[in-house]
Amino acid sequence: MNSISKLFVKYHGKTVGELTLTPDGKRCVFRYDKEWLASGFSISPLDLPLKSDFFIAPERPFWGNFGIFEDSLPDGYGRYLLHKMLRQQGIDESQLTPLQRLSIVGNSGMGALCYEPETKMERTTEMLSFDHLQQLALEVLSEKDDKGTALLYYNSGNSGGCRPKCLYHDGEGDWLVKFRHTYDPKDLGLREFKHNEIARKCGIEVPDFKLFDGKYFATRRFDLIDGQRLHVATAGALLNESIDFPKLDYKTLLHLTGYLTQDPKQVEAMFRLMAFNVFTDNKDDHAKNFSFICHKGRWHLAPAYDLTPVPEGYHGEHATSVNGNGKPTIDDMLIVGESIRIHKKRGMEIIDFVREHCKEILSKDYLS
Repeated sequence: MNSISKLFVKYHGKTVGELTLTPDGKRCVFRYDKEWLASGFSISPLDLPLKSDFFIAPERPFWGNFGIFEDSLPDGYGRYLLHKMLRQQGIDESQLTPLQRLSIVGNSGMGALCYEPETKMERTTEMLSFDHLQQLALEVLSEKDDKGTALLYYNSGNSGGCRPKCLYHDGEGDWLVKFRHTYDPKDLGLREFKHNEIARKCGIEVPDFKLFDGKYFATRRFDLIDGQRLHVATAGALLNESIDFPKLDYKTLLHLTGYLTQDPKQVEAMFRLMAFNVFTDNKDDHAKNFSFICHKGRWHLAPAYDLTPVPEGYHGEHATSVNGNGKPTIDDMLIVGESIRIHKKRGMEIIDFVREHCKEILSKDYLS
């Protein structure tokens, strides 16, 4: 694969800035474009404030990349497919620089950021039935057959997460359709559908969702509005937090929400989501499962996603702790709420409401 010394980061055709590498090739260097400085916004307020400085990425946790650009790259399932696809072409994916990885994404990633020059690779646009895509994914993931790797990769849209998925457009809009992994139950889609129904009853904003063929869970893409791509950043990107060694706390998430949105109602929305994840045993609440959207220069909390029961979690604990506790109590939730001016009485109101409306799927740890 060709070496790349410079990438232009683009947003709706405008140049945001340039990405290069340090002389030793180990870390990314970013600088905003002059015109973007005059009329744009910070794409990552904590790491990349809107200044004319040269920003150098730390070596960890993203192998010399900035969190906001790491968000554009496939992880989990997508990276597994990319590794296989490149290996078929004789390319060792582990030896690629962050710039080479981003150039493969080009303009095909989720969210609004694009990267030029783009490394052109053979693409397949064939759209198969959901049943066929599910079967192909199971065959590839179980190491039985690699023939469908490229088709699965390009249908996934570089989306993150460990489970197979594809992008799909119909008369109702744009959807992310999810498939089960080899270790998942066959009714996984139906379970996630039910979870999202209950989340709505708990007052949590989730994207529109539906079931295809009675079994494939689909969620409307929230990185698009009227066909225009929006700038989306996960909490992991904004905080430079890796999900490989989770150490995030909901206190930090609540304060990040307040800092970005300057809106107490959105801080309460994050508090409500925390309570839902705790009460429903969604222990896979890692830093990439919370996102923020910047639209017209203003940040707001993205709808909740990946709401599924994961009782095993990380050694039986939540990926994101509450008041430092991986097996949180109600007092822990109230303490982190009070840290950002959600008074105890209001916190209990939210907690009681969520617990009452998720009785069907309430964790056994909170039945009493």
